[in-house]
Amino acid sequence: MTSSRASDRPAADAPNDGSFRAVFDREFDYVWTSLRRLGVRDSDLEDVAQDVFVRVHRQFHDYDRSRPIRPWLFAFAARCAAEWRRQTRHRVEVLGSGAEATASTPAADVALATAEDVDLVLRALQCVDEERRGVFILFEFDECPMKEIARSLGLPLFTGYSRLRLARKEFVAAVRRLRRVRGEP
Repeated sequence: MTSSRASDRPAADAPNDGSFRAVFDREFDYVWTSLRRLGVRDSDLEDVAQDVFVRVHRQFHDYDRSRPIRPWLFAFAARCAAEWRRQTRHRVEVLGSGAEATASTPAADVALATAEDVDLVLRALQCVDEERRGVFILFEFDECPMKEIARSLGLPLFTGYSRLRLARKEFVAAVRRLRRVRGEP
């Protein structure tokens, strides 16, 4: 993607270059991770991430460089993830045979446990109400201040705190339920 003149204005939080390309390079992994947390399947992450950055590019000239960029990008990711869920509601995904072998070395065991923990968190996040999930992710994972979250998502401050409180309860309940299903204490 090429940047337009409007997107060449420097961003306040950019180390050297505030162009769209610099933001894309610096924040792509963040958007990718946010989309995963928002429930986008791995097989669709590339397409949805591209959609996010196409939209960001179109609106880049409107970005207020005095504010942190991640909550602004997260708002795009949340909207794109919600649209993806609406579009894929009736889609059927064909899974592979699952016959992949895993080595029984301690490193493989640790990797498996870590992958299971990541899967547990991602599955628990899907149990959190969609309106509350974004606030929860931004606050708990991205460590954004609630004031910035509320501003970026267009919420009153106390609504943001209320959604966070409810999301925490939903997340904890989901983790406990999923652990019981897995046979964990």
